[in-house]
Parts: sequence; C-alpha cells; structure tokens
Amino acid sequence: MSARYNLLSLEVKTNPYPIYAEMRREAPVCQVDPGGMWAVSRYADVMYVLKNPQLFSSRGFGVATNPPWLGGNPFSDSMITLDPPQHGRLRTLLSRALGAPAMARLEPRVRFFAEQAMSELPMGQPVDVMPIYSLRIAASVIGEMMGLDPELHSHLKRWADLITGGVTTVRPEEEDRKQLARDAVADLRRYFGELLDRRRSEPKEDMVSDLLRARVDGVALTQDELIAFMALLLVGGIETVVHLLAFSLMMLMDRPELMARLKADRSLIPAFIEEVLRYEPPAQTAPRLTTEEVELGGVRLPKGAPVLALLGSASHDDAYVPNGDRFDMDRPGPHNMPFGHGPHFCMGAQLARMEGRLALETFLNKVGRLERGPEPMTWHRTLVVRGPGSLPLVLHPA
Repeated sequence: MSARYNLLSLEVKTNPYPIYAEMRREAPVCQVDPGGMWAVSRYADVMYVLKNPQLFSSRGFGVATNPPWLGGNPFSDSMITLDPPQHGRLRTLLSRALGAPAMARLEPRVRFFAEQAMSELPMGQPVDVMPIYSLRIAASVIGEMMGLDPELHSHLKRWADLITGGVTTVRPEEEDRKQLARDAVADLRRYFGELLDRRRSEPKEDMVSDLLRARVDGVALTQDELIAFMALLLVGGIETVVHLLAFSLMMLMDRPELMARLKADRSLIPAFIEEVLRYEPPAQTAPRLTTEEVELGGVRLPKGAPVLALLGSASHDDAYVPNGDRFDMDRPGPHNMPFGHGPHFCMGAQLARMEGRLALETFLNKVGRLERGPEPMTWHRTLVVRGPGSLPLVLHPA
C-alpha cells in the first residue's frame, strides 16, 4: 500500500467492499484518512475490539463527534460513548423501552406509517424514495415513540445527520459547516429541553415521560443525561432504518428474481432483511479509543489512538460468513454484526427489523416492479454511516 485509504472518498462510499477486501489482505490494521485513524478490517480483529472495552474505549465515539470547535454535543455524552459499568446503568432503561411488550404495542402504528407512506408514493413516474418513504417511516416511528410533534419530523434526519456525520466530515476551513452543526446542537437542546419541561408538567404515555419517571440506582436522570439519551434515540432510530429500507429497495431493483420470491412467499422477508443488513450494513464503522498501548493484527497501537472497527468489512469477511461478497438470503441467520457486539450491541435491532419487515410487506402489496429513475443516485457520506442520500426510482403498480 503506497498511500492511505480515504474512507470518505466517493469511491469508497459508492462501493467500499473491494477496498475492504484489499485492506483485509494487505493492511488489516492501518492508518486511514481522515485524520490518521487506525482502521481494523478483519472479522477476528473487529470482534476483539468490540469485546474488550477495557482496551478499546467507546469514548472514541465521543471524541469523533465532539471536536473542540463544536462546544459540546449531547450525542457525544450519550451512553453509546460510555464504557462499563456506567454504560450498563443506562442501558437498563433502554432495554425496558425497547423490549418485546413495547414492540408488540408499537407494531400496529408502524404498519400504519408504512401504509401511509406507500399511499402517497406516485406510480409510473420518477420519485426520490428517500424523503417520502424511507425517511418518512423512520421519522414517524421514532417521533411517535418520543411523543414529538409531527411538524418536527422533517427536521429529525437533518439534526441526526448534523450532530454525527455533519461533525465528523467537517474540514478545518469549513466555517459554514461548523456553524450548521453548532446551530443543530442548539436547536436540538432547545427543543428537547422544552419538551422535557412540558412532560414534567403534563406527563403522557410516551418514552420521554417514561424517562422522566425512571430512576437509575434510585436517582433520576439529570437534564443533560435526558437530552443525551433523547439524542441517541433520535440518531439510532433514524439512521439504521432509513438506510435499511433504501438498501432493501436497491436490492429488489437490481435482483428482480428476489422480488418475485418475496411476493410469492412473505415468510422469506425476515431472512431477506437479515441479509440486506449484513451485505449493506448502514453502520459501517464503530469508533474506539485505545486506553493503553496494545498490539492488534501485528501492529502496535499507542495509548490514546483513535480506532475504527470496520463493521462493513467484518460483515463481508469470509471468516464471518462463506463467500461474504455474495448476497444470499438463504444463509442461516441472524447475522448480528451490523448491530455491533458486546456491551454496545444495538438495543434497537428488534425495532429496526420490525420496521423493515412491515415496510417491505406494504411495499410488496403495492408494487409489482421497480426500475432506476433517470437521475443518478447520491450517497450519504459520513465516517460512520453509509447509505443513499437520494434514490430516484420508478415504481410500477402490482
């Protein structure tokens, strides 16, 4: 390897998997751009990073999303950036909020939101499905769970983008993008703070009211902890689902034989979703920070080194699944790598899978065939998340 890989290059974002395969062969632990972070590409090494938080701290997530110029970021203070035992104290709250009983109560509403989005998708003409299908369903569900005003839903993806990828991809000279991120943090803090004040005086049956009533070791969460928790729910509830739905449609468009199978047998939808998540994981990286000097993949990493565990690469590694670069929905599953591993395994995995299943069932009821639109698609280019920014399609009715 004569030059660093750039994980934010258009080439990598368009199709990272040939680059990942080269990294696994030639440089499984190496420094990459942006910023000289240490990328870890092999399945075994990625698992080692995720399983050993005492060596690879989740504070790396906080460092990556809270540069000095930002002046603070509630997402960077959330439990995704904490290590055990602090992380476990807060995780208990989320496990209750996203448990099986809560998912059963939510399922009819998810189906309603999916049917509502499908009813407004035009047929037989080009349409960008990202805002009016993928984003609309994801924002409606997380907005419903948190009790947010429906008028706010259009802002949720923008806030989620700006406090995560909108921070990690800013170059030092881009003062306008820095200000956009600072404004997003201020708007999010203000709205969530006002929402918490309203729920204190008038509690409702929603997650925000539940968080206000919650106690961790007998102590209520502080205002900053509550806002950080809500920022995490916002990002987690939007990013995975938006891109899962988009990649599902891309797969059906590129492989019409799969669409025919799913239309003939809806019981195959969960297996299809599992393979989409493995083959095109929305979360491509997990940032970490070394707590001491450590050897990984034959490379010595210094204390305090920023590390990127490449979940997208590990999901394609033949050591994880045979012929990892081939889409095969008949693989035995589930394959949980796209949701992380260890203490930070994604608690929203069950919700994301349910949203994917119900959205796809509704889509297959309405659509018989789909093709690419005349405009080229664009890519959502951030350090952690990969997915379509726009996806023009033409839908033909069933």
